[in-house]
Amino acid sequence: MGSGVVARFGSAADGDLSIEAEPAGLAARRAAICPYPWTWLRQVHGATVVVVEHPGDHAGAQADAAVTAVPGAALAIQSADCAPVLFEGGDSGGVSIVGAAHAGWRGLEAGVLEATVAAIRSLGGDGVCARLGPCISPAAYAFGTADLTRLAFRFGPEVVGATSAGGPALDLRANVRRVLADLGVPLDETEVRCTALDPGWFSWRGRAEHGRQASVIWMEP
Repeated sequence: MGSGVVARFGSAADGDLSIEAEPAGLAARRAAICPYPWTWLRQVHGATVVVVEHPGDHAGAQADAAVTAVPGAALAIQSADCAPVLFEGGDSGGVSIVGAAHAGWRGLEAGVLEATVAAIRSLGGDGVCARLGPCISPAAYAFGTADLTRLAFRFGPEVVGATSAGGPALDLRANVRRVLADLGVPLDETEVRCTALDPGWFSWRGRAEHGRQASVIWMEP
């Protein structure tokens, strides 16, 4: 990430960052990660992107991605198995534009990553790059054959994986990788872990946990 841009993929060690958590405790846990106002979203597995024009703008909006060119505005995604993707681009004057997207399979099918990259570029962001955080691996992501076949026709056969038991699975990471490659956006996967199989993350599919970790990106003022 560029100078002054901070990206943080949280874990269960940060405590529950779900938006339904007790408000006072949630505010404290958010501040411990990033002290600036958060734009947190009521995620609905869609492709709506909000453009944040001041710190805290659109907090609580029904959307699955946010972008901003404003320093001190924290963009946050909550997840427990879906893929959190953090973005950065820059304009011709050297101003950074950052973004955060919540990419489950429905959001990928709806086009959330394409919409996020388009929003960054509409703000003048060139050279967009992305980072993928902890999400479920195909080994733990059993998937219905009808939905899997439809996604494979849409995105390519590389999205088809297998569970540890040999059943059909969605490779969510490969799906993110394919979409961003088609958009010309390089993807850093060094932060990737399996939320269901690796210790230290909340997982709904793996353990029916209601907690959520947060992935946050911001620019220092």
